[in-house]
Amino acid sequence: MFTVLDRISRPGHPDKPNEDICGVSGDWAWVIDTSIFPGTAPVMHARSDATWLARFADERLSNLAPQAEDGATLLRHVMEEARTAYRAVAPKERHEDFITWPLGAMTMVRRRGDTLDVWTFGDTTAYVRQPDGAVQVMGDAPGLREAESAKAAELMGQAGSTPAAILDEPVFLAWLGERRESQRRSGVPAALLSFNPDAADRLRHETAPCEEGTTILLASDGFSALVDLYEAMDARVLMETALASGLEPLAKLAREIETERDPDGKLYPRFKQSDDTTAILLRA
Repeated sequence: MFTVLDRISRPGHPDKPNEDICGVSGDWAWVIDTSIFPGTAPVMHARSDATWLARFADERLSNLAPQAEDGATLLRHVMEEARTAYRAVAPKERHEDFITWPLGAMTMVRRRGDTLDVWTFGDTTAYVRQPDGAVQVMGDAPGLREAESAKAAELMGQAGSTPAAILDEPVFLAWLGERRESQRRSGVPAALLSFNPDAADRLRHETAPCEEGTTILLASDGFSALVDLYEAMDARVLMETALASGLEPLAKLAREIETERDPDGKLYPRFKQSDDTTAILLRA
C-alpha cells in the first residue's frame, strides 16, 4: 500500500476549472490531465466536460482499483462506464463526435511486490526514485513536449500571439481541429482516456523496481514542465526537492516562471501561459 507524502492540484488560472486530478487507492495511484476542444459547450459539467471526465475516472478508479489485476483491463472498464454515463446525457449527435469529446492524458501505477507497473496515456509522467537515489523517468512526456513546444512557437509566430491568447486564435483552432479530424478519420482510437474503450489497447506499459523505500512522483505536464520544458532542474533534483520541501514550492516556481520570467512564451513556447499543475508524491 502506498503512503501519500504530499499532493497538489491547482488550476492554471483561478477563473477556470481545474481539469487535472490525482488519486490513490491501496497499491494503485494515478494522475489525470484532461482537456476539451476550446469553445465546446459542456453537457456533463457546468463549465467543462474535461473536469467531469477527470472526476468520473478518479472516482471509479478509487472504487475499482483495489480489486483489479491489470491496468489496461481496469481502464477499459472505466472508459466503458464513462461512455455510458456520457451518452445518457449528451445529445445523440455528440455520441460519436470525437472532436467534442473530453480527452485525457494519464499515468497510473500499481505496486506488485518489488515491481512497479506503470501505464501511460499521453504526456503525464512518473518519476521513480530508488532508495539509492537513482531516478527513472517513465512515459512519453519528454518527446511529446519537444514537439508541442515547437508547434506552439510556430503557431504563436503565425498569429503574433502569446500563450495567454493562442487558444482563441483561428490558426490554432484550425490546426487542432484538423488534428482531431485526422485522428477520427484514421479509425485508430486515440491513445488517450476517452469514450472509446479500445484505446486501452494502446496504453504504454513499463515496469520498474519498487522495493521498500522507493518514492514515486506522478505529475501532469503542468508540473513536469519544470524538468522537460523550463529546464529549471533535472529529474533527480525534482525528486530531492519534493522530498525535502514538499510540492508547494515547486508549484510556485512553475507559476513564477510562467507569469514573471516568461509570460509571452518567448523562452518556453507553450499553448497556455499557466497550465493546471498536479502531482502526487508516494512512498512504497
